[in-house]
Amino acid sequence: MTLIPPDPVAEDALIPLSALQHYLFCPRQCALIHVEQLWAENGATVDGRILHEKVDGGRPDRRPGVQTLRGVALRSLALGVAGKADVVELTGTPPRPFPVEYKRGRPKPHRADEVQLCAQAICLEEAFGTQVPAGALFYGATRRRMDVIFDAELRALTVNMAEKTRTMIAAGHTPAPVYRASACDQCSMIDLCEPKRLESPPHIAGWLAAQLAG
Repeated sequence: MTLIPPDPVAEDALIPLSALQHYLFCPRQCALIHVEQLWAENGATVDGRILHEKVDGGRPDRRPGVQTLRGVALRSLALGVAGKADVVELTGTPPRPFPVEYKRGRPKPHRADEVQLCAQAICLEEAFGTQVPAGALFYGATRRRMDVIFDAELRALTVNMAEKTRTMIAAGHTPAPVYRASACDQCSMIDLCEPKRLESPPHIAGWLAAQLAG
């Protein structure tokens, strides 16, 4: 087999795999993190970081018929992303990878976690040269795995999110805020984002008129 040398231009253009999840949850949050390089933590993000450090820092281990790898570096030139998988379980001969992503909370009403996991699967398919039909999300609040099938719909959504995220980051564009109480009030970036104030900023003409009147 002839090895294809890496393309430095393609490698430099890779975006963080986690950006896909951020974009699907909120494009503005994604831009603040990956374009403006801003970050803020709250209790939820600290708990999540500690959970990932514990999982990623564990040693590779074996169970009968299963080899477990932790903190596995990933990339996909097709998606244009690079990142890391919390856990990859290998079964069968030749080995088939099964990605497992750990989350601190509960299953969400949107598909951001599933997109992140599917992107990991696409990375593994490129690395192993085999199909990865399924993976799992482990949620700390429920202490249970949720199996995820990488069907055509989820794969198409993942490719679409990768394209949109890469385009936004390459353009250096930060979208205007759209305040959603259910999401914004729980977001660690709310003070940096200021969605309530910036969603409907005061008109400069009105401000000037008020100043002159005063």
